[in-house]
Amino acid sequence: MMQDKETPMDTSEFENDFGTIEVIERESVEYEDLSKLFITESGNYSKQFAKIYTARLSELSKVLAEKCRKKWKDVKILQLAELADSEEERSIVIGTLFKNQQWKPSILKQLCEDDQLPLPAARDDYCGDDDQVFLEDDTSRIKLVGRNVKREETITGVVCAVLGHQDASSAFQVEDWCFPGCLPQEKRDSETKGKVVLVSGLELANVPENLELNLLVEWLCGMIGDETTQKEDASIVRVIIAGNSIKGNSDTHANMGLLGGKALDVAAAKEIAIGTKRMDDLLKDLAQVCCVTVMPGQHDIATFMLPQKPLHPCMFPESRRYNSVKGATNPWMGRLGNRLISGTSGQPIDDLIKVSGANNHSPMEWLEKTLDWRHFCPTAPDTLPCYPYHEKDLFIMKDCPDIYFAGNMNKFETKLWKGDDGQVVRLICVPRFSTTKTVVLVDLKTLETQTVSFGTG
Repeated sequence: MMQDKETPMDTSEFENDFGTIEVIERESVEYEDLSKLFITESGNYSKQFAKIYTARLSELSKVLAEKCRKKWKDVKILQLAELADSEEERSIVIGTLFKNQQWKPSILKQLCEDDQLPLPAARDDYCGDDDQVFLEDDTSRIKLVGRNVKREETITGVVCAVLGHQDASSAFQVEDWCFPGCLPQEKRDSETKGKVVLVSGLELANVPENLELNLLVEWLCGMIGDETTQKEDASIVRVIIAGNSIKGNSDTHANMGLLGGKALDVAAAKEIAIGTKRMDDLLKDLAQVCCVTVMPGQHDIATFMLPQKPLHPCMFPESRRYNSVKGATNPWMGRLGNRLISGTSGQPIDDLIKVSGANNHSPMEWLEKTLDWRHFCPTAPDTLPCYPYHEKDLFIMKDCPDIYFAGNMNKFETKLWKGDDGQVVRLICVPRFSTTKTVVLVDLKTLETQTVSFGTG
């Protein structure tokens, strides 16, 4: 049997009528929730979203200017407005990428939904043959051309530096690229023992009660396996639930009419109530034996725009009584011992795949690129909804994590990424539990990962 205590792992014995029983205490580590980095004090919607790009460019351009001087030596850094006086001269420009795509979501689509007009067919991506790539700064915009411009890898919202020259058609011929790069990683004075479990996509409102979920709970509670297995399970110091715990899809009522829409609303409300109750019961069981961090997801009952605020504790009347259950933002960052962990519930990676159209790129590759771009959600606010920040961009990375994950992916992927400055980051794509019946176990000391599957197939 297991007990959750804020003390290092210890074993002791006591006797009863059945003989000697060994009590296994779960390991624990110091935990710091850094969700405050993504929480604003007030929700002011009167500002323009363009301010986000201004703040993003202002902060990251300083980093890029320094990198450009090291990479391209004495080549001049110019603003876009200065290129007219330096035609055909080799130069560097720093700005924000913009990809003009006709298939991106627009307000016209929302108006069609409101007026119950026929909607265009849903697309898996927003890419077309006529997409064009531009670079913008505070002064103007210029079209990027040349064989080094790969539209599939060009993402709106990414701040970068470009080496090249302006040609006779007033376009910029690209020779090379430079991105902000991953942040330096702080040195570790000591090792952190213990393991963390990453799980996402429980979708309790959409998936009926099943054996796989019960096995997961029993495993985390130390009710499965022999004594050796239970001692290994006792090394789990925290469970991180990365979004879409209650729902895994959104309900659309377009063209259903008033009565049809109301019927669906009633059914959806009942479904959500059932899923929320099941989530509360699950958290209550886990809270008694383990520490849990709960992140919201795209389809959960939370704020729609990023960063999503923590799920409200009033939704979970039973589990809210336990201090071992902590709500978190999405994106989220936290510290376990001396390990820094950050990640999202998957929306930024899904959106990058849609806007790129690069089917040959895996989610893991996009997760790695966000480290190089130094940004959690580069497509916000263009195609990913977010709050209209105007003083600073909260999604710019401030620290290099040890573990960086994306939830609700189709399958498990992982990579031990190593940076040019000695950074070591464990990248993880966490699979949906509702479809894969799989969770990810990460060793905080070695950063080694393994999957634990509860599938019966």
